[in-house]
Amino acid sequence: MPEQAQTQARGRELLRIEGLNAWYGESHILHGIDFTVNEGEVVTLLGRNGAGRTTTLKSILGLVDRRTGSIRVNGSEIIKQPTHRIARMGMLGYCPEDRGIFSRLNVDENLSLPPRLGDGGMSVDEIYQMFPNLAERRSSRGTQLSGGEQQMLAMARILRTGASVLLLDEVTEGLAPVIVQALGETIRSLKDRGLTIVLVEQNFRFAAPLADRHYIIEHGRVAETIEASEIETKKDRINQYLSV
Repeated sequence: MPEQAQTQARGRELLRIEGLNAWYGESHILHGIDFTVNEGEVVTLLGRNGAGRTTTLKSILGLVDRRTGSIRVNGSEIIKQPTHRIARMGMLGYCPEDRGIFSRLNVDENLSLPPRLGDGGMSVDEIYQMFPNLAERRSSRGTQLSGGEQQMLAMARILRTGASVLLLDEVTEGLAPVIVQALGETIRSLKDRGLTIVLVEQNFRFAAPLADRHYIIEHGRVAETIEASEIETKKDRINQYLSV
């Protein structure tokens, strides 16, 4: 299928990264990252530790010391915008690897804090329907939640904002298989609601059935782009990129 026809089938382009370079201090981490994400898609950034996947998400939000290139969100260039202005746009929701919940506040209090910056922010009742575990623990502090419940709360908080593009960093790391399965079902549900998701993952078995497209990051560059339909024919190449 021609690229233009594929884009039309998937929906309008919401995120375009071109020639993205990023630095922490003097360390040059990203070396010309290029990828696109269309409305309603789930795409993954795959790769080994240190490849630049998390830095890519942080660079989109301006959470690096320096960045160059182009980052367009819904057609608007944001490469020169500070983080607080990017957040105020209301389109991007970031779930960091360390989850970032308020550990001394209970679940209800954590969910009451995020402002609604965009249309479509989910109500607390909708959140509890999606995450019944959180409904049962709504009076529990963050420190009393399991790792899986903390991850659910971190995702739930960004859903309150109305963000339409979710940047999820290693949401399955260190979690039990039953929780990983539940998070997979949640991501499918969010996609069905029309949300767009960029998923940083090492667990390819988790990511493979969820994503429309996989970008393999190696040494701060996109080494290969693999469509969902190509997974079976490119398994050996994927394993080669992801093996330790």
